Amino acid sequence: MKTALAVIVLAALMPLAAGEYYVNLASQIVIFAVFAASINLLLGYGGLPTLGHAAYLGVAAYLSAVLYLKLHLAHWLIAPLALAGTTLMACVFGLVSLRATGLGFLMLTLALSQVLWGTAYRWVSMTDGDNGLRGLARPAPFGLNLNEAVPFYYFVLIIGVLAIWMMARFVSSPFGATLRGARDQPRRMSALGYDVWLIRWITFVYAGFWGAVSGLLFVYYHKYIHPVSLSLANSAEGLLAVIAGGSGTLAGPLVGAAIVLLLKNWASAYIERWNMLLGFVFVFIVVLMPEGVVPGVRRLWRRFASRA
Repeated sequence: MKTALAVIVLAALMPLAAGEYYVNLASQIVIFAVFAASINLLLGYGGLPTLGHAAYLGVAAYLSAVLYLKLHLAHWLIAPLALAGTTLMACVFGLVSLRATGLGFLMLTLALSQVLWGTAYRWVSMTDGDNGLRGLARPAPFGLNLNEAVPFYYFVLIIGVLAIWMMARFVSSPFGATLRGARDQPRRMSALGYDVWLIRWITFVYAGFWGAVSGLLFVYYHKYIHPVSLSLANSAEGLLAVIAGGSGTLAGPLVGAAIVLLLKNWASAYIERWNMLLGFVFVFIVVLMPEGVVPGVRRLWRRFASRA
């Protein structure tokens, strides 16, 4: 708890010592951390690897953009409608995807997200196809101007802290214990009278909701949305962030998100094929710390402390 509070305080003070570029980068990291943490609910705590989680980010962003540009609704109405619509989609997708587990679940989530990706490209009258939707604006809650980097960063930070706290409460609750039990011993949990499918479906929908929240923050930051937000690459980056940071831990997705975005922004400025460098870094992490950076650092620290 003390560590979490220290991190929040440092994050809140960061704009006082950093320029606009780093404030914007920090905003992107927080948004991506919420997205990665929602994947971690499925992968780390539910044992359900997914390659289609970008569907919730992209659909929430597109719903927000379409409601703003086509129907000219206010942001206070757009946000709940986009979240509700995306969560409803997660309910339906969960009914389809959870017909299988393991590799079958992975392929079903990938197939469903690719259907949406193709629709975003082909439905030009609604999504403007490869050009994407432009001319979006950020909300102004309580009259605050979020077009500046620092106010928007604090807006994102507050929502990000709330999202991570809500997910932490979810996995530390009695329901979270049943979720881990369904991950590790599904047959035993069924024998004890638990509905394993229902536990997984509720988690799937909850993860989809927070994926939608990250999608709203994503479209607010960029003020633009493109079909690439629904792509396999976007889902894979989130999955890699969870694995690199440490799946099944609360801090793992946050650290993994920071690693991915820092490498993307730093390496792409100096190296043309930065994706290759990103791959090498992940191979390095997996070889030295197969459990992820956060559990690996904890293991090394305990070893050092015991020797000291």
